[in-house]
Amino acid sequence: MRDPYSVLGVARSASEKELKSAYRKLAKANHPDQNQNDPKAQAKFAEISAAYDFLSDKEKRGQYDRGEIDESGQPKFAGFANGGFSGFNPGGFGSASARARTTTSAGGSFSAEDILKEFMSGFGGGGSTRTRASAGAQGFDPFTASTGRGGSFKGEDANVTLTVRLEDAHAHASVPVTMPNGKTLSVKIPDPVEDGQQIRLKGQGFASPAGGEPGDAIVTIRFERHKQFRRDGKDLRVDVPITLYEAVLGAKVRVPTLDGSAELTLPPGVDTGKSLRLKGKGLFGGGDLYATLRIELPKGGDPDLESLMRFWRDQKPYKVRD
Repeated sequence: MRDPYSVLGVARSASEKELKSAYRKLAKANHPDQNQNDPKAQAKFAEISAAYDFLSDKEKRGQYDRGEIDESGQPKFAGFANGGFSGFNPGGFGSASARARTTTSAGGSFSAEDILKEFMSGFGGGGSTRTRASAGAQGFDPFTASTGRGGSFKGEDANVTLTVRLEDAHAHASVPVTMPNGKTLSVKIPDPVEDGQQIRLKGQGFASPAGGEPGDAIVTIRFERHKQFRRDGKDLRVDVPITLYEAVLGAKVRVPTLDGSAELTLPPGVDTGKSLRLKGKGLFGGGDLYATLRIELPKGGDPDLESLMRFWRDQKPYKVRD
């Protein structure tokens, strides 16, 4: 992570209120829900969140301001004895802006990445033994830090939002999701699943800048709005058009469900707007489906129907309103 103050765009003297205000503004602009097709914004959101988490911890912020720890929360080491190297910052591996420079006994200058390469290849010769021993004396092994085996240099988590169809959620299908790095993964929808539920995909987040374990992917499930069904928890509601004669005489009609269609029996004289329940036809088999009846008249009108209605109006009027 870069300097957390720079990430949030605040001064080192910023108050807690100013930190929170800066975070909210940036998080709102880069939130994954608002930038589903922008991997850069999603990556920036993760960086913003990490920076705020870091600075909102008073103890960490104090240690960072005093130069005791780096942006990764790792201790800064003043240097190694016996002509070793100083200014060694384990959180800077892999970052051009954070490369530590050091000087060998021969007077040559090289980067922390060069040091790691030497450690990885055995760092042949007596100089490697002295340097490795000095590091060990300080209780720190750069080789372990480089490979991330200690777990201290894990990459940041990636936050993504996965919008799923009700049909896929109901069937617990596997749905593709594109990560901020462009990689596409297949996510199995859990049974059961709730709107807003989060799934953790281990090791699918951002790479560690120090070569350690990658972070995880945090996938937030969002249900896509359906063109027919309306969700009410695990229950579903759907409008079902019926004819005037079906409403008057009763009938059996087919009603759409997430599992196909089902037969619904209409009693004679049913009113428009009435909801009839189909038990167990909602989400995940644990909810119900409520079919709301909507009487539709013939398109373009009908002379016979109009004549019948005039007869009813004049000869058989009835009250439906007070």
